[in-house]
Amino acid sequence: MQTVEQVLTAATDSVTLINDINTKGTNSIYAGASNDIEGNVVASTWTQAEINETVQRNVDHLEIILAYTDPDVAGDSSDKSSYTDAIATGNTYITNNS
Repeated sequence: MQTVEQVLTAATDSVTLINDINTKGTNSIYAGASNDIEGNVVASTWTQAEINETVQRNVDHLEIILAYTDPDVAGDSSDKSSYTDAIATGNTYITNNS
């Protein structure tokens, strides 16, 4: 069985994705951007709806993780602000880009 720390560490990927898309938009690798042979960023061809769906899936994932009771993530006293901040950031991103 995973520990609370292991569960939260795994959830950090969602925090990274949400924050990167919020900062870079279509230039985020998490939104389908890539680099050309010279290392220049090539913007994503994803639609805004597809990007929003990706952000929403990760917001949902974080909300589920924070509600876990086995292991007891919900009752654990660990600092979860990076996760709750990412949820708020993701929700604001979706609202602002709908």
